Amino acid sequence: MIETLKWDPNEERLILLDQTKLPQETIYRPLETLDEVIEAIQALRVRGAPAIGVSAAYGLVITARGINQTDFEGYMAALSEKADRLKAARPTAVNLQWAVESIMGRLQQMDLHAVENIPGVILKMAIELHEDDRQRCELMAEQGQSILPPKARVLTHCNTGFLATAGMGTALGVVIRGHERGMIERVYADETRPLLQGARLTAWECQQLGIPCTIICDNMAGALMKQGAVDLVMVGADRIAGDGSAANKVGTYGLAVLARAHRLPFYVVAPFSTFDSRLPSGDLIPIEHRNPEEVLRVMGRCSVAPDQAEAWNPAFDVTPPELITGIITEQGILKPPFDVAIATLAKLQPGI
Repeated sequence: MIETLKWDPNEERLILLDQTKLPQETIYRPLETLDEVIEAIQALRVRGAPAIGVSAAYGLVITARGINQTDFEGYMAALSEKADRLKAARPTAVNLQWAVESIMGRLQQMDLHAVENIPGVILKMAIELHEDDRQRCELMAEQGQSILPPKARVLTHCNTGFLATAGMGTALGVVIRGHERGMIERVYADETRPLLQGARLTAWECQQLGIPCTIICDNMAGALMKQGAVDLVMVGADRIAGDGSAANKVGTYGLAVLARAHRLPFYVVAPFSTFDSRLPSGDLIPIEHRNPEEVLRVMGRCSVAPDQAEAWNPAFDVTPPELITGIITEQGILKPPFDVAIATLAKLQPGI
């Protein structure tokens, strides 16, 4: 598997695989300032909730190294202000906020009065979060094996593999582990309009790993299900509310409705860092709206609409808990009623 992101200790910078250039080009970009990290997150050079969270952690390292304040109070005030800017880069993916708040919270509990030590402390935390995400991906992949039928034909949406995380992936991580064990017959990858993460990224990942993959237009999913060509749907999530509602790439809700109509299992795969029990309902999840030009032009190049046409472009939608068969986490598969399961989980996992 190709590394999505890594820390360069020699140059003290973050190196990202620029996902806007895939699959035509494999380009790694060095990021050396907070503005560059924020731009990379907003422009989807790095994407996928877990990968965004880890990138933000390294972004805090870069930020900390660039603060010139010498007194502790002034330094921490400047760091907090920049941390808030980083958290606001994308509003829906809670892993971004979780990673930043986790580091800032731990810093505030430490006895750190020498500001020159703070960047090194943050770097250690960022490396821990990086490894933590890798391990969570491995555990989710194992947990998900129990729901795969023999020769499984899995329908996915957007991209949930190693490009979206610091490890092997969430939903596609389950597929990757299943493929290693001979359990996967085929992946059907929704192209995922308007930015084609399924066609560009999921299909590319499957090619790299030798997993049979067929790309379909988003509006072909129902016809495919009706033909009996799909055994189950697996998707990731960018935020899961306390009732089990899952925000994911726009189009996920429609897949869940189709899966229910065709009596197919619909699973969400996400680590604990994606849960936000502070929000009791999916109706409270903030939804990012992106530039309408993403809908009107394919990948910023080919126009597919009349001049002056208007477009609506929410980046995410929310699938209600009643349409979700189960949520695969690193500690097990949550089943309805999800509010009870998540509340129990929150008592065991602080910060959920």
